[in-house]
Amino acid sequence: MKMIVGLGNPGKEYADTRHNVGFRVIDALASALNTDVKKRKFGARFGETELEDKKLILLKPWTYMNRSGQAVAAAAGFYKLPLPELMVVTDDMALEPGVIRMRPRGSAGGHNGLKSIIAALGSEDFCRLRCGIGSWHGLEGRGNVPQAYDYVLSNVPAEQRVVIDEAVERAKDAVLCWIRSGVDAAMNEYNPDKSGQKE
Repeated sequence: MKMIVGLGNPGKEYADTRHNVGFRVIDALASALNTDVKKRKFGARFGETELEDKKLILLKPWTYMNRSGQAVAAAAGFYKLPLPELMVVTDDMALEPGVIRMRPRGSAGGHNGLKSIIAALGSEDFCRLRCGIGSWHGLEGRGNVPQAYDYVLSNVPAEQRVVIDEAVERAKDAVLCWIRSGVDAAMNEYNPDKSGQKE
């Protein structure tokens, strides 16, 4: 069994924001696997399906980003899931828009959703796929709203939409590769060359 978690915020007002790239990847996976993510449990929306004799759980925490760990820990505990069989898909400001990068483990890197999951699981030893949304640096903020917060909760602008859409499709393919062939094969196939990209 493997569980793929996409991070985001519930509600129509967040659907097209940079912070909801993880939800979009789950939707792309559900479409590719001819299933849906509509069951309600664990404080999440989830679906169950199979690929090549592997049972798959597709999950969207419905608890808002900074409490994502509650849903992930509840589902992982229910299914008695070994942590290496967990993949978390998230947005990342340290990567340029459209760049994706998979890792078998690691820190939260300042991401509140990952912080919540690490705290709830008591471990960093789960796979993650980061989807670049670019940095807010150099952009104007609005009043007292923190610039990073304002940036991730703003809609993907028209000039980046094609790049982000393509990244969602690549991320979907990278997750399918991980399911079929493991994390090393997926990293070799889908991670970019390190030159010119920030870790």
